[in-house]
Amino acid sequence: MKVRAAVLEEFGAPLEVQELDLAEPRAGEVLVRLAACGVCHTDLYTASGADPSGYAPTVLGHEGAGVVERVGEGVRDVTPGDHVVTLFSPQCRECIHCRDHRTNLCLAIREQQNQGYLPDGTTRLSRDGDPVRHFMGTSTFAEHTVMPEIALAKVDRGAPLDRACLFACGLSTGLGAAINTAKVAAGSTCVVFGAGMVGLGAVAGCRLQKADRIVCVDLSAERLELARGQGATHTLKGGDDSVQQILELTDGFGADYTFEATGNVGVMRQAVESARMGWGLATVCGVAGKGETLDVVPRFLITGRRVAGSSFGGVKGRDQVPEFVDRYLAGEIDVDPFVSHKLTLEEVNRGFELMEAQDGIRSVIEFG
Repeated sequence: MKVRAAVLEEFGAPLEVQELDLAEPRAGEVLVRLAACGVCHTDLYTASGADPSGYAPTVLGHEGAGVVERVGEGVRDVTPGDHVVTLFSPQCRECIHCRDHRTNLCLAIREQQNQGYLPDGTTRLSRDGDPVRHFMGTSTFAEHTVMPEIALAKVDRGAPLDRACLFACGLSTGLGAAINTAKVAAGSTCVVFGAGMVGLGAVAGCRLQKADRIVCVDLSAERLELARGQGATHTLKGGDDSVQQILELTDGFGADYTFEATGNVGVMRQAVESARMGWGLATVCGVAGKGETLDVVPRFLITGRRVAGSSFGGVKGRDQVPEFVDRYLAGEIDVDPFVSHKLTLEEVNRGFELMEAQDGIRSVIEFG
């Protein structure tokens, strides 16, 4: 079939909306008609050329939601008509990592996905007979996509897909960082650095875990107000004195849990230094720039602080994303304030511009 898709032809250049060929799903694969897709910082990171593992040409996009149209041989868990959220972090439920509660980093298709291929080592996207590689196993800046069944989360049909798509990456990453990675304890004090999509999700996750005090740190007064709406009890304007301000709020000890959601290694260090002596846990969610390193004074670790990384919030997507969507439908997670702009596919580059200007939280592409 013919599909319109936003193609990355050259790093640093605008995406080009083109007509591509999309082959039928093979064994274990699913054809999804996209309804909505968030424009995420990871897409911009790759398009800019900053991602050392990036490649072109490829169809970007990974924060998608849509409807199953056809399934390949052997697909058992989704059927045509099902509403699904795309997963850049799959869950095969069979590999050693999927069977272990300590990680969500499925190993089943990792090698092929990182190279831009579907599990059999080929692509379903092509142009004039030449293959066009998939991005993060999803390629959701397109009217339709073919994906492995193990990379789709079946969700309640009552969830608006322009909201459900946010659970495909940023929102679930933040929620999961608090719920899965840190396992925030009730009555605790938490600090979240960054009030973008991931940071706001972390604030909501801390609230759902019944934290007593939730401090959000950001440079934007508008974003800090959004953090209040997600459950932040205190807000601070970020700066060189952030650690000192947090220590003053916590009787000099620091927070039980801190979360970094900026990708800035300087802020990562602040997250470590503002964690509580004795048992404080700093969870790093942000993706740092190529070649950057985190500089931590060992004394902060020796005196009991710990550092954890969190990819997709430790979320095992096929199991937990539907649960998050159900909590949204139940009114426990307020998703509406996150959708700042609605765009068409032709306006995808406008989504990047809005992101770079920090205009809003999420631009969502809607397909007709």
